[in-house]
Amino acid sequence: MEKYPGKELEIFDKAIIFQKYIYFLTKKFLKNKSLEVGAGLGSFTRNYFKEIDDVSITEIDKNNFEILRDKFKNEKINIFSEKIQKIEGKFETIIYLNVLEHIENDLKEIDDALSKINKGGYLIIVVPAHQRLYTNFDKEIGHFRRYEKKFFKRNYKNADIKKLIHVDAMGYFLYFLNKIIFSKETYPSSFKVQVWDKIFTPITILVDFVLGYRFGKNILCVLKKTK
Repeated sequence: MEKYPGKELEIFDKAIIFQKYIYFLTKKFLKNKSLEVGAGLGSFTRNYFKEIDDVSITEIDKNNFEILRDKFKNEKINIFSEKIQKIEGKFETIIYLNVLEHIENDLKEIDDALSKINKGGYLIIVVPAHQRLYTNFDKEIGHFRRYEKKFFKRNYKNADIKKLIHVDAMGYFLYFLNKIIFSKETYPSSFKVQVWDKIFTPITILVDFVLGYRFGKNILCVLKKTK
């Protein structure tokens, strides 16, 4: 097992509205026999595990793994502490929610994940957008990068892009202002996260729709396995 460098999971675990928003945008791609990679504290898992059958999650951080085992000890969830390359079997859906940015060789990770998906299945990826927004926070929690949409616009030998959008337009402006005003800040306060989640996320749900999901703080990409 490894040790995760950041402590932001506890802060963002309370961002319940935003997590439900991502679930709403991805739920039609969540199929029976799913795997969530880098499940953290199970913040996203709690939104869908009762809605589908045969759920697996994996988390390589020792402390987070123990938290997951305790949190879901009475649920029918398979919990692993392995990287995708060592997990046996294939899945209908694999999820990477704010995980890919922590992996140095991200292109290989995507290819490895696709190799674990059955034909017709889905790979769901959510990542932080816009390298220009890279801050001390990103560095501290082990982000190698933030992403642009063009990263995902490549020719996949065994997959097609089914969805590629930006989300959280309001969050972009808040993050940008925070970077300017609190340039030396590493971790956002719980208060800031609660304001963003409870006040601005409901607004951004409407704004994202009006803007056609063309602008935002995060990127959501869904790939469909073709062979």
